[in-house]
Amino acid sequence: MLISEELNAEIRLLSLFNLSSVQEGVKVHGNADPHLIAAAQRLFSKGIITQNDGGYLTDLGIELTEHLQRALIILQAH
Repeated sequence: MLISEELNAEIRLLSLFNLSSVQEGVKVHGNADPHLIAAAQRLFSKGIITQNDGGYLTDLGIELTEHLQRALIILQAH
């Protein structure tokens, strides 16, 4: 499975969420990297985040981000 530029941007955006507090969201501003803006819109369309410019993780988003962050920790270990 190849990681497309779009999928990479979605992973980058999801990695910004702090899972220690589900009440802490992410805001993607209009002057952000266009790839992140588009990633936020795609994640919203998939039901993973609550707003098309970030917001909070949905229940599905929390589960997905937990798995993603675990994978990133494992892959970044020395």
